[in-house]
Amino acid sequence: MNPAFGAHAASDIDGAYAWRRLAISTLLSTLGGVGMWAVVVVLPVVQAEFGVDRGDASLPYTLTMIGFALGNLVVGRFIDRFGFMWPGIIAAVVMGLGFILAALTTSVTQFALIQGVLIGAGSSATFGPLIADISHWFDRRRGVAVGVAASGNYIAGAVWPIGMQGFIISDSWRATYIGIGIICIAAMIPLLLLLRRRLPEDGHGHAQGAPSRARVQPITVSPPVLQALLVIAGVACCVAMSMPQVHIVAYCMDLGYGVARGAEMLSLMLAAGIVSRLGSGFLADRIGGIKTLLIGSVLQGLALLFYIPFDGLASLYVVSFIFGLSQGGIVPCYAIIVREYMPAAEAGRRVGVVVMATIVGMALGGWMSGWIYDLTGSYAAAFLNGIAWNLLNVSVMVFLLWRSRGFMRAPSTAF
Repeated sequence: MNPAFGAHAASDIDGAYAWRRLAISTLLSTLGGVGMWAVVVVLPVVQAEFGVDRGDASLPYTLTMIGFALGNLVVGRFIDRFGFMWPGIIAAVVMGLGFILAALTTSVTQFALIQGVLIGAGSSATFGPLIADISHWFDRRRGVAVGVAASGNYIAGAVWPIGMQGFIISDSWRATYIGIGIICIAAMIPLLLLLRRRLPEDGHGHAQGAPSRARVQPITVSPPVLQALLVIAGVACCVAMSMPQVHIVAYCMDLGYGVARGAEMLSLMLAAGIVSRLGSGFLADRIGGIKTLLIGSVLQGLALLFYIPFDGLASLYVVSFIFGLSQGGIVPCYAIIVREYMPAAEAGRRVGVVVMATIVGMALGGWMSGWIYDLTGSYAAAFLNGIAWNLLNVSVMVFLLWRSRGFMRAPSTAF
């Protein structure tokens, strides 16, 4: 018997325990999500303390995202074999110790390596692997459950930056990092112990084998070509997406508004992203993943464009809110597209590849925006770079929409 699966009744699927598990999982995702967002908040003070330029200061974020991407694959394999609890506990301890060790670093290189190897990789358990685990406990409401669990990462982005700011100002970023590490270990381990129940043996097959979920919609490109195009689109959209998410705090500091205002805008952006992530799931059920992703990508490009002329304090709050509403649902749509146009038996592998591409795009975009800033002395060119990458994403989605047979039969409903 696979230790990830036990003998509990199939009635656990969609049952009261499943909803309790979802609540715990969302809280874990919110706690563990700090591993992805904390580095964004401390970027300006780390740059100043270590005396490096903006490109080098962006390296810790880039390595965090690389560690996050690889961790989703590695931790996911262990969870498939041993269930979620023990790999989750190990990841929580690794991430917590990573924060404590990062606070003791003496160079940006040390800081970046710890961010990637310990914090990014440890935090990954509370995203892809956690979402995969919760999907096995739901059948009828799986889309809602996955959307709620995935939103925990954005809740983290909305809550943690605000909470960190006061401690960074009153103490230091180092003391704040040590506090985060202690909180993560102390809070996450008891929650993970509540998830010791193993999956029902028949529940897993029921959740994955429903005939209604296995139907593949027609599209006139082969699965390998579709996979390649989704990887390109995933990298492109997230290079664009990373520009405000990674650099909004530093951008506000450059404009003279201060770090605290930038942290508030990041929180507002990600809070709006929670609404977008949930709403896009409902919209995709009605019009399909490609159209939903195309709408989000077009709106994301417009929001990026608005950042250039509207740099007043009030305007930036409004644009950040619009940006959050635009981009939050984009990444989950890739999983929906894979399920719509590729065999269900290949979904895990293909979704994993595309999600990893989006994380690579976030890492690349975070570094690239800092590098462009160093070259030009302004973020205007970095916003234009994000818009260019976003146009590549839009182009891929338009092409896929054109090649889908539903689009060719009914072009008036395309967009």
